[in-house]
Amino acid sequence: MTAFSLEPAQLAWCAELRALAAERLHPLADKGEPGHVNRALVAELGSLGLLGRLFTSGALDLCLMRESLAYACTEAETALALQGLGAHPVHAYGTEAQRAHWLPRVTAGTAIAAFALSEPGAGSDAAALELRAEADASRGGRSSDPSQGGRFADTPSLTVAPDGPARWRLTGEKCWISNAPEADFYTVFARTTPDAGARGVTVFLVPADRPGLTGRGLDMLSPHPIGALDFDAVPVTAGDVLGEVDRGFRVAMGTLNLFRPSVGAFAVGMAQAALDATLAHTAGRDAFGGKLRDLQAVSHQVAEMALRTEAARLMVHAAASAYDADAPDVPRRSAMAKLLATETAQYVVDRAVQLHGARALQRGHLLEHLYREVRAPRIYEGASEVQRGIIAKELYARQEAR
Repeated sequence: MTAFSLEPAQLAWCAELRALAAERLHPLADKGEPGHVNRALVAELGSLGLLGRLFTSGALDLCLMRESLAYACTEAETALALQGLGAHPVHAYGTEAQRAHWLPRVTAGTAIAAFALSEPGAGSDAAALELRAEADASRGGRSSDPSQGGRFADTPSLTVAPDGPARWRLTGEKCWISNAPEADFYTVFARTTPDAGARGVTVFLVPADRPGLTGRGLDMLSPHPIGALDFDAVPVTAGDVLGEVDRGFRVAMGTLNLFRPSVGAFAVGMAQAALDATLAHTAGRDAFGGKLRDLQAVSHQVAEMALRTEAARLMVHAAASAYDADAPDVPRRSAMAKLLATETAQYVVDRAVQLHGARALQRGHLLEHLYREVRAPRIYEGASEVQRGIIAKELYARQEAR
């Protein structure tokens, strides 16, 4: 199989996923409350075995899942993707104990995961993180010093993390975190070495009930839950570390290199849904003595929408196949796939709205929904400008290596 042709079994599976999304997942999505985790929907994804495939399949398989679900139910697609994004560092970098404790719950849909990287002053710049992981002064002891504050005074359980004495305390803020503040655990990126840039970041697996961790929801355009997290001397131990101390930047980039092409797949699924809705509308809509599709200005726009959607799909498949083959140019291909697909989806959905007219702006219309959904992917997991920077950096590095 090449990146440019799917096997019949893959095509059949995509069709099955679209049907499942329309028949079983969409009704659950409709019952959810915007801005909050839809646990019934996540549980259904688990019962269908889709969450388990996040950790047993390759990048192309992930892209096919995300595109197919997005076509019929963007809420289901996002719920699946967020479980994968939040739990992938545990799967790829966690200890046997960490994986055994959390991954079965994630795959069953009974534990909600979240990827906590972004901060108010460090969105796409992961090397500029300011959340501090400071050495714990009370290492295993209980504080009786009133100056430490009443919350910690004479309270042993708050100076000891669940799996042993606290080694660090996390202090600072995370912002624009999907599934926050309702997740059951967070993969948290914190600075363990000051002034070390990307080299001084460590990843911690932090359960939501850890003392000192609070959060609040943010009222965002996107319908899925997004929030901010506040860390007030949250205790973490060596047993909470994912990967190696001060090597968390590798965890972030490894996770993003996998998920960036699949963000593109999400975008392609939305673009295809908008394109198909536009084909049906323009073929049936009477206008100026004929059908809307008979107008050359309309048919040429539809052709451009189809052209860009297919080009984006092929680039997503190529990037995913490169990841699965462990190719050396994965960062560049992943950035290209996310950039092209998300920008394409924005164009296609906007054109679809224009060709549908005012009806597409009514609450509840498919395109009104897609118009709200399509904007965020151009920002999260690295904005379009960041992707262009990655592409240029990789190109120049390759040129200099010749």
